[in-house]
Amino acid sequence: MKWRRHRDARPGIREKDLVDTWQVVSLLLDYPDDVLLGRVPMLRGVVEGLPDAQRMPLLEFLDHLTSARLGALQREYVDTFDVTRKCSLHLTYFTSGDTRRRGVALVEFKQAYRRAGLEFDSEVELPDHLCVVLEFGAMQDWATAWHLLTRHRVGVEVLRAGLAQRDSRWLPVLEALRSTLPPLEGSDTEALLRLVEQGPPQEEVGLEPYAIDPRLNPRPEPADTTAMLGTTIPVGAPR
Repeated sequence: MKWRRHRDARPGIREKDLVDTWQVVSLLLDYPDDVLLGRVPMLRGVVEGLPDAQRMPLLEFLDHLTSARLGALQREYVDTFDVTRKCSLHLTYFTSGDTRRRGVALVEFKQAYRRAGLEFDSEVELPDHLCVVLEFGAMQDWATAWHLLTRHRVGVEVLRAGLAQRDSRWLPVLEALRSTLPPLEGSDTEALLRLVEQGPPQEEVGLEPYAIDPRLNPRPEPADTTAMLGTTIPVGAPR
């Protein structure tokens, strides 16, 4: 399933607001730890400068973040993103599931990064992880990330639907991301509803070298997505 209608659409917000939103979202969707909590004042300062559509949901989440106990937040994160199939942060999982097609889709992500000048290290994270795509877009090549997000828009939408079903505290973060993307229309919405109902396709053979189901991996030490890209840019820094 491909969302061809919007693949060549252009962002409806300024480039700086786009990349700042993606940078903040990539950090807020990562595994919560003391480092993230320490960044809240900085993130709030960046978010305050964004348009309403991005600022309001992100401020809502930041308020949740500062009022929650870290241990409870971490348990909720694992239960949401590592256990629940419809809340996977891996974009190709929703359309390819545990099938041979997923390996091909993941290679397409790596090739897109390579064309943009980045050699991606799959030993750290899979290339279709939403935080990785957003970090790449914010730090290196927003146009390539835009293409990946719109091409795999169904992953964003199923994730959003899964978070809405759970009334998840992370739902506003997805809403902020969606506000930077073209709206769904007509047949796109109908196709999404069918996929949400049916769930990802299943097939347990032929996935090498990317036979990794995010639901089955024990969580290692929290990974910083900036390490996946091999560089660091402060949120809101001039580009």
